[in-house]
Amino acid sequence: MARYTYERLSAQDNSFLLLEQPNVHMHVAATQIFEGEPLRTDDGGIDIVSIRRSIESVLHLIPRYRQVLQWIPLANHPVWVDDASFSIEYHVRHTSLPRPGNNQQLKNLAARVMAQQLDRRKPLWEYWVIEGLEDDRFAVVTKIHHCMIDGSSGVDLAQILMSFTRDRELSEPVPYIPRPAPTGSELLTDHVARRLTLPLKMARGIQSLVDEAGSIRDETMVRMKALRDLAGYAISSASETPLNGNLGPHRYVDWLAMDLAEVKRVRRALGCTVNDVVLATVTGAVRNYMMRRRVDPAGLDFRISAPVSVRRDEDRGKLGNKVSSWIVPLPIDRADPLAQLRELNRRTEELKQSQQALGVELLMAAAEWAPAQLMSLGAQATSGPINMIVTNVPGPQMPMYMMGAELLEMYPQVPLLANTGLGIALVSYNGKVFWGFNCDPDLVTDVDVFVQEVRDAFRALCKTASRLDAVPKAKQAGEAQKGEAARALPARKRARKRAVKGKARKATSRRASRKA
Repeated sequence: MARYTYERLSAQDNSFLLLEQPNVHMHVAATQIFEGEPLRTDDGGIDIVSIRRSIESVLHLIPRYRQVLQWIPLANHPVWVDDASFSIEYHVRHTSLPRPGNNQQLKNLAARVMAQQLDRRKPLWEYWVIEGLEDDRFAVVTKIHHCMIDGSSGVDLAQILMSFTRDRELSEPVPYIPRPAPTGSELLTDHVARRLTLPLKMARGIQSLVDEAGSIRDETMVRMKALRDLAGYAISSASETPLNGNLGPHRYVDWLAMDLAEVKRVRRALGCTVNDVVLATVTGAVRNYMMRRRVDPAGLDFRISAPVSVRRDEDRGKLGNKVSSWIVPLPIDRADPLAQLRELNRRTEELKQSQQALGVELLMAAAEWAPAQLMSLGAQATSGPINMIVTNVPGPQMPMYMMGAELLEMYPQVPLLANTGLGIALVSYNGKVFWGFNCDPDLVTDVDVFVQEVRDAFRALCKTASRLDAVPKAKQAGEAQKGEAARALPARKRARKRAVKGKARKATSRRASRKA
């Protein structure tokens, strides 16, 4: 039995390390705003000692928070090992805004935290407690490397660090005894042995596929089609836009909140999903923003990556990535909000039917056995076909508390991939939908304008929903049929014109034959 302990990163987790470049930092973040009174100290500050103690009391439930990266020699693949010099004071940090700090100053500080790369020699997370915020509030900026977490596991993690009741009794921290880490030669020996088992594992995988799917041919065809569809996007790049270009070292964040009940009202009125409403809102905002920047949206192939969770019940509460993605072309060539939404609904339904997300899963499964150099090339290639990431994660619809302080707002920030100057992340929590925007200010100099376009695009959808709410369902169906007929009319006219021209050509040909 080996005297050492380690855990190998999955191919998907490792891909987020491989994507990292000097100006491309692959950490996810969130700015959380809490009420201040329950954690107020006698001198008017925030009780950082109690906050550190509350986090330390649950660290045994989050082992990755006390682990660091170690690399297999030659193979250059990372593994997790226990950090023998872990210090809670390094990771849970305490700072302040100049009192009374406002939201703009908080955004500036969150952006500076977002712009700094995590130290790979330490566990890959930071927790910034920020006091001095006006209206008797304080903030927390959480920052975790994407190789440790995806959107769904981030929500699970928040529920571990917080509670659903104001009263929370802290248990004594479980003593931390770091397990021995392997040497480089031991890691290399294990890696070689793992590679030698490849043929057997491949055979077991095929047998498992037969047992689960019943027909290996049908399952293989589905997965190959998903991979082919994904490759079709990867071969051709998305259009160049003012939102894309080489990233610089700086970041800026912005945010807004919407009422979840209003989003659901729009969903019901328009007969779609909440995610369709989100994508339609982004579509309207992108279209109007492009026109502001004097770019014709009709000529653009604007694509977003929409992460799709593939996390199973048994994966709940675990860190790491269990996520695939859709590549969705946004219909920014259409001016009507309802037309945009209908087209997005059609495209997302097609993506569900085609199971495009399986293509990413298949790539990640194959990557488990790929050399690090090929994985690096593949990871870089995946960022080329898109213009933006839009991720939407459902959260708990009840208040959460940290040591009695209620979480009031929670704005997520998604990392920027190479060439993508703006990323959008959403999380629903306690009756609100919180939008977080992360951008490169050298590319997107006016992100506040884009945020306003998001507000305006959602208002346009609300007006459309109100108009449809006032129309009887039977009339709506009739109007929809008329719309389909109207769209089909030009095609029928062209067909009649072709028929008339064809008859005229035949008549001319017959007359010419008689003369001859």
